[in-house]
Amino acid sequence: MPARLRPIVRVALVIMCLSAALWPARADRQAPRATTFAGLIERLSERGGDFGGDNLISNEQSYLQVLPALVTAGTTGGVYLGVGPDQNYTYIGQIKPVAAYLIDIRRDNMLLHLLFKALFSLSSTRVEYLSLLAARPSPANLESWRGADVERVVAHIDAARPLPDSPRLALQARVETVIAGFGVPLSASDKATVDGFHREFMQAGLSLVFRARGLPARDYYPSFRDLLLESDPLGRRLSFLADESAFHYVKSLHARDLIVPVVGDVAGTRAMRAIATHIAGKGEAVSSFYISNVEQYLFQQGRFGAFVENVKLFPLTAQATMIRSVFPSGFGRLPPSQPNHYSTSLTQPLAVMLADAGAGRYRRYSDLVLASVR
Repeated sequence: MPARLRPIVRVALVIMCLSAALWPARADRQAPRATTFAGLIERLSERGGDFGGDNLISNEQSYLQVLPALVTAGTTGGVYLGVGPDQNYTYIGQIKPVAAYLIDIRRDNMLLHLLFKALFSLSSTRVEYLSLLAARPSPANLESWRGADVERVVAHIDAARPLPDSPRLALQARVETVIAGFGVPLSASDKATVDGFHREFMQAGLSLVFRARGLPARDYYPSFRDLLLESDPLGRRLSFLADESAFHYVKSLHARDLIVPVVGDVAGTRAMRAIATHIAGKGEAVSSFYISNVEQYLFQQGRFGAFVENVKLFPLTAQATMIRSVFPSGFGRLPPSQPNHYSTSLTQPLAVMLADAGAGRYRRYSDLVLASVR
C-alpha cells in the first residue's frame, strides 16, 4: 500500500469503528423501510396536532347501540377506518374487516395503540390482556377463562391487587421490548408517554374515566368498567373484551400488522389522501368509518367540506357506513338516546352522506345529525 494512502485508511477504519459503536444508541432513530409496519405508519402519517385530552378510553357509553344497524346494513368485511382509542376494536371485532387504519390528529393516539398492540401480542385471552393492561395478576389456568362472561372477567380485575414493584417493573420492561420490536422510531419522550399511559390504567384499573385536559372527570362519563359491561339494544354484551372471538379477531389483525395507527388530520391534505391511495392500490374498499363526534369540531372550524373531499377519495363498498356519536353539548338529546347515556351513536350510509354533502344539504352540524336519525 502506498505510504500516502495509509493515513486515509486509518481514518476510514476509525470512522467504521465509531459507527459500529454508536449504532445501538441510534437504532431507534433509523428510518424504517416503507414496506414494514413502521414504514407504513411513517409513509401515511403527517405532523400531529392536539385535541385537548389523552382519550385513553372512550366517553361514548352508547357505542354498542349501532351494532344491529350495522348488521341490517350488511356492513362487513372491507377496510375499517376509525379515530380514537380502543372502542375501534369492538367495531373491528364485529365488522371483521381485512384491515384497519386508525387516524387521529394526536401522535399520542398512535403511541397508545402501540401499547395496546404490545399487550395483544403478550396475551392469549381477554382476561390476560386486561390483567396486563391494569397490572393485575393473571388468573391460574387461563384456558379455562376463554368462555368466561365479561362479568367474571371484570370481577377478577376488580378483586385483584396491583402487582408489586418488581413484577410491575418486569411487565413494563417486557412491554417496552415488544414495542421496540415494532420498529417505530420513538424518542425518549414518546417512550415516557407510552409508559405514562400504561401507569394510568395500572393506577385507576377499571375505574378509569375519560378526562379532558385540565378539567375534572365528569360524573356522566362512563368508566372503563361501564364500557365493558355495556349492552347493545338486543341485550348482548359485545365489547371486544366481552367476546372471546372478537378479541381473537382483533389479535389476529394486530399479529399481521393489519391495524395501522396513523397520525393525521381527517380534513388535512396528506394522511387521508395517503391512506386512500394505499387502500386503492391494494384493490380494497372501505366498509366502515367511525368518526366519533369529530364532525362537530370540523363544522365549528369551517373544515367539514375538506373532510368530505377527503372521504370522496376512498373506494367504498356498496354498504359502506359512517358511525358517529353526538353529545348534548354539540346538539342536544336525540330520540335514539338511552336514559343513562350521555352520548348518542348513529349510522349513515356513506353514499348518502356524500350525495347530500354534494347537494349542499349540510349547512350546519345539526343538518348532518338529523340526516343520520332519519
